[in-house]
This record gives sequence, C-alpha cells and structure tokens, in this order.
Amino acid sequence: MSDGSPVVEWMEWAMASNSAASSVLAGLEGSRPWQEELYRDVHRHPELSHSEQRTAGLVADRLRGAGYEVHEGVGGTGVVGVLANGEGPTVLLRADMDALPVLEATGLPYASEVTATDAEGNEVPVMHACGHDVHVTCLAGAAQLLADGREHWNGTLVTLFQPAEETGDGARGMVDGGLGELIPTPQVALGQHVMPLPAGQVGTRTGPALSAADSMRITLHGRGAHGSMPQAAVDPVVLAAMIVVRLQTVVSREVAPGETAVLTVGSIQAGTKSNVIPDQAVLQLNVRTYTEATRTLVLDAIRRIVRAECEASGCAKEPDFELFDRFPLTDNDGAATERVASAFTGFFGDRATPVGQQSASEDFSDIPTSLGAPYTYWFIGGIDPDSYDRALQAGRVAQDVPVNHSATFAPVVQPTLDTGTQALVIAALAWLAA
Repeated sequence: MSDGSPVVEWMEWAMASNSAASSVLAGLEGSRPWQEELYRDVHRHPELSHSEQRTAGLVADRLRGAGYEVHEGVGGTGVVGVLANGEGPTVLLRADMDALPVLEATGLPYASEVTATDAEGNEVPVMHACGHDVHVTCLAGAAQLLADGREHWNGTLVTLFQPAEETGDGARGMVDGGLGELIPTPQVALGQHVMPLPAGQVGTRTGPALSAADSMRITLHGRGAHGSMPQAAVDPVVLAAMIVVRLQTVVSREVAPGETAVLTVGSIQAGTKSNVIPDQAVLQLNVRTYTEATRTLVLDAIRRIVRAECEASGCAKEPDFELFDRFPLTDNDGAATERVASAFTGFFGDRATPVGQQSASEDFSDIPTSLGAPYTYWFIGGIDPDSYDRALQAGRVAQDVPVNHSATFAPVVQPTLDTGTQALVIAALAWLAA
C-alpha cells in the first residue's frame, strides 16, 4: 500500500504502466506482418486531402473488427473509433491520413503510381511524402493491441484518423463535424510524426514543438505597357523584386535575436512575354513562428513593407493580401509531456531523447484545444540508422537524408513501424494503466 509520498506514488505508477505496456506489446510480433502489409498498401494507394475514402475504409473495417464503436465521415472522411473499457480516463490517439501532390522517386517496389485531380482541376501525381502512411499503420496497430489487451487497462480509448492535415483544415473540419458530441471529453490527446531522424529514436519536447504557419498571397497592381516604353508603366516585376529583397530584413532586423521565425517567398508570378510589362504580379509567402506576438509582428511587417513599396512605385491601387493554409502552434502541455517522456524513457531507454523545435507545422492541436484537453505531440525517426550515421559523420545530413515532402522520403519499414506502434501504446497506457 502506498504511503502517499509523491516518490512512492510515481514509482507505483511507473511499475503499473510498464507492466501493462509489456503485456499489451507482447502481441506486437503477431501484428507486425499485417501492419507491414497495410503500410505498403496505404503507401501504394495515397489519397489527397479530403479524398481519403479508401484509407478511411481500411481503418474503419479494422476498428470494427477489433470491437470499436466506429464513426465514419466525421468532417468529411474522418474516422473515429471508441473503445469503452470500464471506469477510468479517456485518452485520444490521433493519426493523419492524407498524401501530397508529389511524384514519387523512391524506387520502392511498392511506390505510388497514383494520379488524382487536385482542387484546381489539374491531374497531379500523389505520394505519401510526409509519412502519414506510417501514422495510419502505427495507430491501427496500437488500436488492435490495446483492444486485444484490454484486461491490462481501464478507461476509454479514442482512436482518431484525421483527413486533410496538409491543407490545415482537417482537424477543424472534424471539430465542426460534431466530434465533441461523439466522444467523451479526453483527459489527454496524443499524436506523433515520423521525421528524418534515425529509426528507433523517439523525441519529446515541452512547450512549442512545431511552428504556427501562415501562407499569404499578395497581388501587386502595376500598370502594363510595351517593353520598349517603360516610362508608361508601373512595373510590377521590379516592384516584386524590391519587395522580396526588403522582406529579407523582417526576420534579421525586426525579430528579436532569441526568437525564431522563418519568412520564405516561395512563388513570384508575373507576365507572359519578354517585351510586355504586365499589369500585375502575384507573390506567395510562407511564415513560421512560435509565439503569437512574433506571428503578429511578422505579418504586420509584411503588409507594411508591401504597401510602402507600392506607394514608392506609384501604384494606383492598393495591394491585395490573402491569408490561407494557416496552421496553429503546437504547444505541448508540460505535465502531459513529462508523463509521456518518463514512460518512453522507461521503455525505450536511451532511444528516448529530448528534441529541439521543429519548423514544420501541424493542425493536430485544433482538436484538443477545441475539446479543452491538454496534449503532447512527439517525433519518431524513420531513417536507416547506418545511413543517418554516415551522413552525420560526413557532415552531410542536410544533403543526404531525405526530408518530409521530398520525392525520395521513404521511412524504413522497420524499426519505424514497431517504434511508432510501441510509442502510441506506451503513451496511452501512461493514463489508462495508472
């Protein structure tokens, strides 16, 4: 019996959690073959955001077979499985399902050859270039193992397969689609992402872990003319060039040195012919920040600089600004992260490590924020450890290790799938087995 001291209570919790995890994960060897098959199947058949019908059907069938109450079509193609297992906390586990319009160049025998029609009506190649196929497979495996081992825990498990993470509106779509009415309020929400780290590694971080993101489309209104008569024009090409150069000073001169921000101009579109000065130019920018104050500062600075350059150029019309593809900050709860990190250390040992802030973005946090639940989001490695070590020793990690959204991003099947499945089970049991 506990004497009520915090140290003894922590030790009892750790022992119970580790014992339950070992018992539940004893079934991993049996689930590994079908998980690997599912992974290759999902990788071979990727689906763009809001079009994940096939993937959703696969996971819904598997959840039903494991005894979950299944809700399909949540927020479009989202799938939610609920497994009630007596009194206890509710834990939500989440995976995203969508792929990207990328032409795969991995050379894998199960590489995607899929094409699809995008939102603009264009036929595009489709690839799981961000590892969402890993996420789907790991959550499907964890859901099965926890269902099979339900005698080792108590409470309610919610497994959530989310559409449209890449467009930043899938999580909010599930919330708006009535998610809160379908599930009990979770005590914690948990998620993970495969990253270009050595496979088998698990990384946690308290506080801001993934950046907020904002894309902005800016339309500059000049005055067109013949290329031989520039005096009759307000040249939006020159104007766009001046804006791009000036925007490079926002982070270097307006953001405090200790604060992190990224401002990238990813697209400039203007003109159709060499001897025609066009009447407009369109810039597309992407901003990454880790605090709301810096986010506001950077976006305001962009608008100020663009308006000033337009005035300096003599534009007759104000520029147009459109924000799109906006992602919230992923700001991990301290207590939840500490609990998961302790559980990971107990199971993975030195393969569980703290990690730094990542400049990628996610919409996962929209779900727990809307439900009023704390959350934590961690990272698993997907790169062959020997290949990663060789690149590290040569000082060529940035050049030789494919990153997310690359046409050559291909997590090794193992130990990536085992590690991601184990991490979800261990994190869930840190509450359900307590």
